[in-house]
Amino acid sequence: MQFNSQQGDQSRPDAIALRARCAIAGFTLLETILIVLVVGLLAAIATPSWLTFINHLQLNIAQDEIYRAMRIAQSNAKRDKEIWQTSFRENDGIVQWSIHPAMGKTCILDQVHWHSLSPSIAIYKDKNKKGKSETTLAKPKGDCSNAGVWRVQFNYKGNTNGQLGQITLITKNNNNITTQRCVYVSTLLGNLRKGRYNAKPNNSKKYCY
Repeated sequence: MQFNSQQGDQSRPDAIALRARCAIAGFTLLETILIVLVVGLLAAIATPSWLTFINHLQLNIAQDEIYRAMRIAQSNAKRDKEIWQTSFRENDGIVQWSIHPAMGKTCILDQVHWHSLSPSIAIYKDKNKKGKSETTLAKPKGDCSNAGVWRVQFNYKGNTNGQLGQITLITKNNNNITTQRCVYVSTLLGNLRKGRYNAKPNNSKKYCY
């Protein structure tokens, strides 16, 4: 009877164990350290770009929402032949907006339905390096201005009913205030525009336009 050396070798426990170890062999300590370093380096490079992308995305969504709210108020004013208003406030750190008929000097805080933007969004209330405010919508005393309510109104023709202005948004988690989005009423005819931060100010010394 001929002896099969390969078969005999496979039957040995130490040979089987050796092959098993080879089959599941992992990385060496040095290889593991190198992989961790490479992954960490890639993460460090990618994280700022990813955060910038997320900030821009959140601001664009908030800007579109506010722009649509103003457009709806303008459309309702022409439809109903009366003054409609879009109101803005910060409530517990959350930016909120509401569309409703104008209420004169009545405090509207608890009389209308408020919609909330992303918790990461804030209204830019500080002055820019030219000493000008980037958020300039009206804050009438009768509308509880001490509670931080801004407004824009439209009359039955869809024209601006009073002061022009803009609302400028930033993200809370970004110290770079050059990341801005704004919506502004540019003419008394009620033209609405969306803008973003620019390196040079416009004629009104605003950087968001």
